[in-house]
Amino acid sequence: MHRGNHACTHAGKLAGGGGDTVVGLTAVALAHTLVVAVMVSAGLHVSGGHINPAVTLGLAATGRITLFRSALYVAAQLLGSTLACLLLAFLAVADSGVPVHALGAGVGALRGVLMEAVLTFSLLFAVYATVVDPRRAVGGMGPLLVGLVVGANVLAGGPFSGASMNPARSFGPALVAGVWADHWVYWVGPLIGGPLAGLVYDGLFMAQGGHEPLPRDDTDF
Repeated sequence: MHRGNHACTHAGKLAGGGGDTVVGLTAVALAHTLVVAVMVSAGLHVSGGHINPAVTLGLAATGRITLFRSALYVAAQLLGSTLACLLLAFLAVADSGVPVHALGAGVGALRGVLMEAVLTFSLLFAVYATVVDPRRAVGGMGPLLVGLVVGANVLAGGPFSGASMNPARSFGPALVAGVWADHWVYWVGPLIGGPLAGLVYDGLFMAQGGHEPLPRDDTDF
């Protein structure tokens, strides 16, 4: 693992850390849950609150955003990640460095790609189900539910691939730290899983004549 890896990405440190491992990974997952929920909620009615190239391309795959606008969104996401990491590098204490994503001990690149693809698939499926689908039954709760999926994925995938699910989130740290080992994993995996989830959800549940919402009644559960 590279020096200064983020808690959710330096699986090598978390793995084998006993009780501290569970506490550390849980804290990271909770932080991601809250930050993603707040940021998506804040940006939802402005730009859609994508904050993630995999989300942007997952929506582009089903025609919900143009390729030109997608390119602008991705450029903005990469710029934002880079600027945030430059600020982090400026504020970093002593020689702590900038956190970068890295694969866990014994996890090869192909397994990392598969893990990132699966995690990002679940994330985009949740985005479609709770935010994009106009028939969603969780009005106003979409951003929170998306954040909860991110947190759960960090718990599940953190020790293996770092659970990035977001190429921009991996790009900024890699650029500022100058560490590119296995960086392609964090592009290929999410950019497979994201668009695939969009196509699957759109084809199964949003195509004409497809999914119909269950009828509502006044029963409280």
